[in-house]
Amino acid sequence: MLALVTGATGLVGNNVTRMLLEQGHQVRVMVRDPRADRSLAGLDVEIVPGDVRDEETVMTAARGVDAIIHAAAMVHIGWTKGKAMRQVNVEGSKAVGRAAIKNGVRMVHVSSVDALGVGKEDEPATEESPREGKIPCPYVLTKREAEDELRGMMSEGLDVVFMNPALMFGPWDWKPSSGRMLVSVVQKQPPMAPRGGGSTCDVRDVSAAIIQGMTKGRSGENYILAGENLRYFELWKRMAKITGRRPPWGRLGPVIAMLVGLGGDAYSQMDGTESEVNSAAIKIASQFHYYLSDKAKAELGYQNRPLDQTLEDTWLWFRKFGYLPE
Repeated sequence: MLALVTGATGLVGNNVTRMLLEQGHQVRVMVRDPRADRSLAGLDVEIVPGDVRDEETVMTAARGVDAIIHAAAMVHIGWTKGKAMRQVNVEGSKAVGRAAIKNGVRMVHVSSVDALGVGKEDEPATEESPREGKIPCPYVLTKREAEDELRGMMSEGLDVVFMNPALMFGPWDWKPSSGRMLVSVVQKQPPMAPRGGGSTCDVRDVSAAIIQGMTKGRSGENYILAGENLRYFELWKRMAKITGRRPPWGRLGPVIAMLVGLGGDAYSQMDGTESEVNSAAIKIASQFHYYLSDKAKAELGYQNRPLDQTLEDTWLWFRKFGYLPE
């Protein structure tokens, strides 16, 4: 099988690409500047330079493939960059969808649990939970809009399956993305953790389910790819223990969290670039993003390895590639 992978230099896309190759598949990737990226070095892939926002290039990259795994996305948790995120997350996804229709192939769309409803500490969300409760920042809105647009294209013949990963860790996090959390715990050893919690999983397990989605997923269906539900305070303590660092001693209270978020917003206005610490990020980190993956387990064979193994493998990978000191 020849698969086109977009976003192949990112955490999900790079792991999917490597796993497809390990399984004996042929892989074509579309990247903006292959010369400037080491994430694909040594991989036996066909490279098509291009951007998902350029529909002509997407059509060229999709020609002759058997399936498309669309993992390209712009991720920023904050109030800014909405226009750019809409161009990539919405218009780029539509361009990929049109290419899938023209070539008569399945599109596996890598979305996010942020496109779904928010869970609760005592009631994890499922694919059927009401899509409400999320902080309406541009990332959340554009991921939802992309799903809505692609689902609307099914009337034009689009065969699409939606994958909704939760908070992922694992190797090959070149940017890095969610691995920044572990790097921060190791380098900065913050004394206080966010108030909320999340569903934490391994990108390798997510990638295996995404590949299964090429043949086993039901068209038009969402599949949550989540993991262990736990508070960020507990997650950070486990990270600290595995890496030998000082654990946080408490959680941010609501007043302090609000002040931290507002302080981040004020600094961003002075600096001209929105910081990762902003009121949207703080509000999101105060919620409980808990989810169940029963549907993916039953239909795609999705499995979760132990979280401590995932965190240790992530830490060792960051050390090996120079993100953290040996």
